[in-house]
Amino acid sequence: MTRFPYDQFAKDYLKELLQPLGEVETSRKVPAEIREIDVYYAPSPQSTSDKIELGLLGKLATEPALIEPFRNAATIAEIRSCINKLFDIFAEIKRQAKGDKNRIIESELPRLWILSPTASESILNCFRTSINEENWEVGVNFLGDYLRTAIVAIHQLPCTKETLWLRILGKGRVQQQAIDELEALPQDNPLRSKAIDLLLSLKTTLEVNQNVDEEDRNLIMRLSPIYEQKLAEAKQQGLQEGIQEGLQEGIQAERRNVIENLLQVRFGSLDAELRVIIEPLLALSPEEFTPLLLQLSREELLERFR
Repeated sequence: MTRFPYDQFAKDYLKELLQPLGEVETSRKVPAEIREIDVYYAPSPQSTSDKIELGLLGKLATEPALIEPFRNAATIAEIRSCINKLFDIFAEIKRQAKGDKNRIIESELPRLWILSPTASESILNCFRTSINEENWEVGVNFLGDYLRTAIVAIHQLPCTKETLWLRILGKGRVQQQAIDELEALPQDNPLRSKAIDLLLSLKTTLEVNQNVDEEDRNLIMRLSPIYEQKLAEAKQQGLQEGIQEGLQEGIQAERRNVIENLLQVRFGSLDAELRVIIEPLLALSPEEFTPLLLQLSREELLERFR
């Protein structure tokens, strides 16, 4: 897939899902040479219900984090570059702590999560990754403790609801399967709606891009039925709203006719003064305006409603 449309989708997607849990900053500048962190996340103190709903992604969001998603498998150089960004952040935190005369606690430092659609055994071995035994899913590969870095090999994640929100950022069949599971979620699931809207936005961006490869086309084809369904739902909703609006307009028109007829019967004609009181009378129900029009004099009506 073309890199830049996917980069923007991944940033927007992670921001939408993580924003309820804490502060999310995309494209954060880091010191030294000009570089950017794709997503910088800081959790907010609150209940864990949202984290549980996000499954593995929510578990990643229990501590400050740098999140670097890749569309293609992260290379050795790209992994090193991500780690350099993390070290730059460490240095920034240390300078700030020194200025504030605070002590840095290792566990409060952010952790780097590299989200790679695939990762070779060779790369994982050469970075000396290991699987953490603290109930982390297969596919989450940790570097040494002081590096505070993990490579999430999305293709290795089990196909469970806990990993769904990360597998959406996968590739090929992994992503296709995740989209199937996303589509099967209840219609009222707010995360489902957010994810689908962002995927459809990505689809639109890819369709106008001239550098579309076979994988892009497959994703566009997979998302097209969802787009057509959303379009049909929008049209149906618009039709229903139009019918409702038409009914309301019809009711108002009928009431206006009744008021005008009663005024004409009472006073012979509708002059400019009587026409002024029609709109205020329309705010009343027929049960309210009918006796008034039959009982009050012209002067009383003008004084009350003009």
